[in-house]
Order: sequence, then C-alpha cells, then structure tokens
Amino acid sequence: LNIPALGILLGGAMFLGQYRDGLVEAKIEGLITQGTIVAGALGQSAATPEAAQFDEELARRLVLRLAVPTEVRARLFDTSGILIADSRELGPAALEVEARELLPPGADTRLGARLRRLMDWLLRVSLNEPRLPPYKESGAQSATDYGEVIVALTGEIGTGLRQMSDGEMVVSVALPVQRFKFVLGALMLSTGAADIEARVREVRISILQVFGLALAVTILLSLYLSGTIARPVRRLAEAAHGAGLRKSGRNAIPDFTSRHDEIGDLSGALRDMTGALYDRLDAIEAFAADVAHEIKNPLSSIRSAVEGIENATDPDQKAKLISIIFDDVQRLDRLISDISDASRLGAELARAEPTQVNLTGLLETLVEIHRATSEGGKPGPRFDFSAPEPVSIPGIEDRIGQVMRNLIANAVSFSPPGGRIGVWVQRRGTLVEVVIGDEGPGVPEDKREAVFDRFYSERPKGEAFGTHSGLGLSISRQIVDAHGGAIRVENRRATTGENAGAVIGARFVITLPAY
Repeated sequence: LNIPALGILLGGAMFLGQYRDGLVEAKIEGLITQGTIVAGALGQSAATPEAAQFDEELARRLVLRLAVPTEVRARLFDTSGILIADSRELGPAALEVEARELLPPGADTRLGARLRRLMDWLLRVSLNEPRLPPYKESGAQSATDYGEVIVALTGEIGTGLRQMSDGEMVVSVALPVQRFKFVLGALMLSTGAADIEARVREVRISILQVFGLALAVTILLSLYLSGTIARPVRRLAEAAHGAGLRKSGRNAIPDFTSRHDEIGDLSGALRDMTGALYDRLDAIEAFAADVAHEIKNPLSSIRSAVEGIENATDPDQKAKLISIIFDDVQRLDRLISDISDASRLGAELARAEPTQVNLTGLLETLVEIHRATSEGGKPGPRFDFSAPEPVSIPGIEDRIGQVMRNLIANAVSFSPPGGRIGVWVQRRGTLVEVVIGDEGPGVPEDKREAVFDRFYSERPKGEAFGTHSGLGLSISRQIVDAHGGAIRVENRRATTGENAGAVIGARFVITLPAY
C-alpha cells in the first residue's frame, strides 16, 4: 500500500518536460543572440549595395570565421532559397580529420548507449512525450526543406526542433539577413541538444537513485510495521478467538504491555477482559455446583421423610415427619429466593447508575426499625448509633441498604438477649467507614474469610436449622466490591479487667468511597 503512492511521486518527478523546455528555450535564445551577430556582419560586409545580393565568396569566408569556432552549424540561403554557404562544407574545415577524446575503459560502452536509448524511449512512451519531426537532409538543400528558413525570408525569426535517427534532438533558428531593412537572405544556425538530454538524464538518474533509496526504506518500514503491528494484532485476534471457543482451560492472551504503545494497551485490555470473563465463568460453574449441593440436602431430607410417612403407623411420628417436610420446603423456598437474588445481582450492579446515598440517614432508619420491633416480648438488643457528621456515598441505595440490613440482622442474631449492638459511621478523608459490632461469641480466627463464602453457615446455638441460606455475607461482599469498597470482619477484645484480651464480640468494618 505504501509503494503505489511512492510510484505516483516518482512518475510526477520523472516528468521533466518543463525542465527540458527551459533548457531548450535557453539554447534557442543563445542561438538567436549568436545568429543576430552573424546576420548583422553578413548584412553589412557580405552584401553588395548596388546589386542587393551577397558576395558569395565573402559570405562563405565570414560564415566560416564566425560560425565554425562556436561549434554551431551555419547555413546561408539567398532570397530564392538557394544554399550559398554551409559551415560544415567550407574550406579546410571540411577536410580536417575529426578527433574525439576517448572515454576511459569501462566509462561507456555500446551496451550502455543502447541501455540509455532504451530508457529514454521507455520514459518517452510512458510519460507520453510528444514525438519530434525527423531530421532529414537532402543532397541539394534549399530553403523549402526548413520551415524556419521560409519564416526568416519573410523578415521574422523562425525556430525548429527535430529529432535525428539516433534520438538526439536538433535545435535550429533562422534569422533574416538584412541591409537597410531589405531582406537579402536567411541565416540558419543549428546544433545538437545532446547536452540537454544529458542534463535531463542526470536529473532522472538522481531521482531514480532517491526513489530506490526511498523504496528500500519503505519496504523495510513496511516489513517492520508488519512485524510490530500486524503480526501482534493477528496473534491477539487468534488468542481472543481461542478464548471464545475455550476448548481447554484458560487460553492465554499474549502479553505486549511492555511495548507501552497502543498494541500494549490493547493487549492489556484483552488480558483483563478475558481474565474477568474466565473468573466469571469459573464463578458461575462453582456457583452452580454449590447450588446443586445445597438443594440436594433438603431434597434428600424430604425424600427420606416421605418414605418414612409411608411406613409410619404412629400419628406422632407422622406429624413429626410432616413438620420436617414443611421445614425443608421453607428452607428450599428461602434458598431459591436467595439464589435468584445472587444470580441477578451482578447484571443489576453493572446496569444500574449510581446516585447519592445518604448513608447516615439510611443507617439511622434501620436502627430505629430494629429498636421498634422485638420478638414476642423477648428483650431486644440495645443499639448505640453514632454519626459525628452526615455522610453520603455514590451507589445504588437499595443494594447498600441490603448490605446494612444483612449485617445488622447478623449482629442481632448473634447478640445475647439485651446485648449491645454498636453502629458507627464516620468520614475518613476520601472514604466513609461503617462499623457494626455485637457482643456475640465472635468469629473463629481461621474463619474470618470463610464467613464470606457462599453457603457458609455458622449460626448461634438454638437457632432452627435452615433459617439462613448462607448467602447473606457473600452477597454483601459482592455489593461492596462493586461499589469500590471493602468489607472485613474482626473480633472485639476486652482491653481491661481480668478478661483483658478475651473475645467479647465481633464487628464488621466497611469502607466505601465518599461522595
């Protein structure tokens, strides 16, 4: 894709028509200047005033003296078109042996000349350069053979461009020879334009050399770009395709992050995306396995109870088995509800737009609700609520409320009758910290992370089996993580008295970004 643009540039640069035309114009101007001098000398010296015609012998000598040293061919025609003088055929010069300096060995060869002519022909054809009229010279020359001479005989300056059989261009000008405004004849000067073609050829060779260098650089850069951009992108595409198929295990995305460029950014983004995708798939598989295990237990209990009812004859025993079935059905209903909530939680958190949540007001409302309700006259827990200043957080209010309800309900279930539950919320720099503590038995040190696992259940003594699904704390951590926060549990210990250092309860600490 890079080479065609370079080729267009080359084609435009190789079209040197204006450059050649400028050189031709300069040569024509030089010939006109030289011809004006020679024509003036001929008009003043070689013409007889009485006959208004040339003294042919004198004209030949003047043409020989004035034109030959300049290496320009001069031809003089009278008004009837007859050739009077030709510098190529005059005097001793016509009999001299032509001597040319030979080029050093290897400097030029017939093959080289043929290659140059071939290149010139190819360029002329490819660039659609106009073909010049052929140069023809008859044995008996006359003015009618040259259009520029006819023009000169009318008193104007004529010019002509022709091409010899070997491809060399011939430039000619014809000027009127006058005496007192009376045209006595026409002087034609002509010369080869090999020097012009040589200059144009040199420029084209220089352009070709630059083009060759640019072409080599372009190819090398293209190969480099192909190796550093196209190939890594292809590898990333293949790895991403393999990740979509997921034939076996995790398909590793190539790591190009060390490049510190767009490809590295793309590699990092794909690695993060596929890592999150694999984690999500693994979590779904583990969640499905946990759900199957948790549902299997109450179903097995129900099946055993149903089989027992068929064989039971004692009414009390049948009533007990029916009660077991009823409890297990309630447990299944609660379990399925929590599983349904947990399964749609991720999608909901991803779609919902966060709003400003008044965390202080939310906690105060939940505390007041628990203060106002108690089970069947049993002494409820005492709440200590502390909020030095109103604080707000960005988030989803329903889900933040779900977390706080879970933690307060958990503290209530573990607190003894009349126990104290503390709820504290305060701002710490750019974070908001919420602490919910109880006076229960605490958390085993080796279970401080396990309590957040799905279906983990460590309930207080005396609580009916199956009352909780074991998903509350797992869902709470998922919600807090989605809000950019963190949650942990730790034991409360006595700091004074005989029981200093003893566990006196547990507390959950939540940190969330402040609004």
